[in-house]
Amino acid sequence: QVQLVESGGGLVQPGGSLRLSCTTSGTIFQVYTMAWYRQAPGKQRDLVALLDRGGSANYADSVKGRFTISRDNAKNTVYLQMTNLKPEDTAVYYCNSRALLTIREGPYDYWGQGTQVTVSS
Repeated sequence: QVQLVESGGGLVQPGGSLRLSCTTSGTIFQVYTMAWYRQAPGKQRDLVALLDRGGSANYADSVKGRFTISRDNAKNTVYLQMTNLKPEDTAVYYCNSRALLTIREGPYDYWGQGTQVTVSS
């Protein structure tokens, strides 16, 4: 069974920083992409940052220059470093993995449980 577990959310003042972590457990044949999404109250879930198999990263315009997605393959962990946080970054942040479960199964989307980030003074 594949599980994604996020950590690192919390309350931070505007201009502050947080680092989110997402650790994957279980057996996956091949990961296509790892990504972070966020969902604010009453809004849809939006893509924040995505890392492809080759290591190329893409970001939403609203976070470019402030957020950085990275991974540690040895730890099966992907990170989201967030700096210069703004109140509009307040949301539940979800980790996503799009992957082949076996050579014949998938790709599937796997999701973490979400972690709350609140930016407020």
